[in-house]
Amino acid sequence: MRSRRFHTWDVTPEEAIRLQRELAPRVVRRDVGLRTPRLVAGMDVSYDKGSPWIYAAIVVLRLPDLSEVETASVRTRAEFPYVPGLLSFREAPAGLEAWTRLATRPDCLLCDGHGHAHPRRFGLASHFGLWINRPTVGCAKSVLIGAYREPGQRRGSLSDLVHDGEVIGAAVRTREATSPVFVSAGHRVSLATAVTTVLACAPRYRIPEPLRQAHALVNRMRQADRA
Repeated sequence: MRSRRFHTWDVTPEEAIRLQRELAPRVVRRDVGLRTPRLVAGMDVSYDKGSPWIYAAIVVLRLPDLSEVETASVRTRAEFPYVPGLLSFREAPAGLEAWTRLATRPDCLLCDGHGHAHPRRFGLASHFGLWINRPTVGCAKSVLIGAYREPGQRRGSLSDLVHDGEVIGAAVRTREATSPVFVSAGHRVSLATAVTTVLACAPRYRIPEPLRQAHALVNRMRQADRA
């Protein structure tokens, strides 16, 4: 799978912030080219503190049964430091390398991170979505910015995630009596469709199945390197 190119990855944190501000207006937060998704991918990126290596995996599943279609993974060197709010500059290059190894064209990609729910409205899901030019959704396990009311305990309950008076995402209960996940639009998708897609991919567990399987794959890679 090919991707577009908007900038070099060899940047300083100050340059990265400038790029986020420049590119954020290009993000589309409405449904473009996404009807009812049939092939949904999940991407997870992982690394050990102090290690130069970074691991990325993408798992493509078919809805509604969530059967596996394809996986792609990569182990490469991390070139950008760990800086909160700038994680896409550390993680996206590895993810893009895994993306190029896919033969399947997924309808939508779930990212383990935020999209619009970001201080400069340009989290990993938005950044990555611009490069691959596909619908992308941010699905994070914790809040980066914003406030929300605890959603109802039943699966499918949700509440707005709000920052500076703007709804930037949603707290979504994917499993009864568990902590919510935090969903935001990445690129070429509305928040409503992002929430619907996450719920469709999470019939049993808190974490949507494409992300859960991608996370398991990168962990296996890390463990194999430690052996």
